[in-house]
Amino acid sequence: MTADRAGKDRTLEKISVAQARRGDAIGRRVVLEGWVRTRRDSKAGFSFLELNDGSSMANLQVIAGASLANYESEIKHITAGGSVRIEGTVRPSPGKGQATEVHAERVVIYGAADPETYPLQKKRHSFEFLRTIAHLRPRTNTFGAIARVRNCVCRSIHQFFQENGFLYIHAPIITASDCEGAGEMFQVTTLKLDNLPQAGGAVDFTQDFFDRPSFLTVSGQLEAETFACALGKVYTFGPTFRAENSNTSRHLAEFWMVEPEMAFYELADNMDLAEAFLKRILSDVLQQCPEDMAFFNERIDNTTLATLQGIVESRFVRLPYTEAIQVLERSGEPFEFPVSWGVDLQAEHERFLTEKHFKKPLILYDYPRAIKPFYMRLNDDEKTVRAMDVLVPKVGEIIGGSQREERLDVLEMRMAEQNLKAGDYWWYLDLRRYGTVPHAGFGLGLERAVQFITGMGNIRDVIPFPRTPGAAEF
Repeated sequence: MTADRAGKDRTLEKISVAQARRGDAIGRRVVLEGWVRTRRDSKAGFSFLELNDGSSMANLQVIAGASLANYESEIKHITAGGSVRIEGTVRPSPGKGQATEVHAERVVIYGAADPETYPLQKKRHSFEFLRTIAHLRPRTNTFGAIARVRNCVCRSIHQFFQENGFLYIHAPIITASDCEGAGEMFQVTTLKLDNLPQAGGAVDFTQDFFDRPSFLTVSGQLEAETFACALGKVYTFGPTFRAENSNTSRHLAEFWMVEPEMAFYELADNMDLAEAFLKRILSDVLQQCPEDMAFFNERIDNTTLATLQGIVESRFVRLPYTEAIQVLERSGEPFEFPVSWGVDLQAEHERFLTEKHFKKPLILYDYPRAIKPFYMRLNDDEKTVRAMDVLVPKVGEIIGGSQREERLDVLEMRMAEQNLKAGDYWWYLDLRRYGTVPHAGFGLGLERAVQFITGMGNIRDVIPFPRTPGAAEF
């Protein structure tokens, strides 16, 4: 490289498409790298390239003239999906709907995409088809927008807790305990499945890697409680797993959960935190992803923006489960699932309460003990526990939590009710033996939240690589 060329290159600034689309970029000599969405040629002797690098919803128009050395040999043959490096100057654009464009001084082709086989040639593809090419679907407008919104939600989650004095705890992915008592867990083993060691007519797990049956976790809650009972306020945020053989639009086998746990919190404190937390996430997305959210409102669900803004501006209703049942029984609605005290509410019941009756978010609390896990604090009526669910329009439950049972004798009694072996949870019981305190927490499923925020109809479309029954290819 000559000295003149080296000096010239130093004047180039490497920026993103999002930066180049802003008016303050006009006049700058820049380097842009990304993928070509479309190319069209002008009879006047130049080509229009629509460039996208994932930094924004909209593309950036690049004008490549016939004077470029590789115009005839390469530029006029680049097709959708090809990757390029553009060196040029940002200029005002006379085109409608765009503030800037880049006039290319040099175009380097990194990689072509064969138009005969590249699967993203058409303007529109079904989401079902795009799930079969999960490695390419982030290049589409919808899935690029989902990725940016998901990133914003994750950043907001961490910022909210860090700003409020929480410590981020990494809970284990492999565990020997079942937090929910549901039994729908993926087992982890190094034993040879075609030759399992036996002892007394059963599998001898003492020969397994962890010396006992071990599983992928369904929740980091129990482990987070141990740190909350020493450090005050903590949260976990990581992958969790559920071996539920379900193919619905609301279930995944692998998903991400954020679970705060707070010492010296009771149920009312838990509700306050959950409401503030949810409002913060939604507010951040509306403020930081306006272009992407406008896309979802236009293309996916035209009530998305109004719904989120309504939640941010609402004061959540707080209603005991018993009163909710009375409202549902008096409603006259033809529910698919009949309502009576003691049943676990279905999405149709929750949506009626949020969308038709109260027309705002609400927090239901004090659920029947029989339908909730062992760790939820028993109320004085001995019929209900201090559980809570945050309900929002369109989806129903989005956050679930409770005040935890801090009394050793009551916790042991509740575990026996649910046929759990106290010996398997000896360390959890120790928290109640040594300096027990009132404490509470809740969980938010990341994918459930992103699905709600974007209005997407299927939860498989809001996680990069969905894990569902029969699907683990990517």
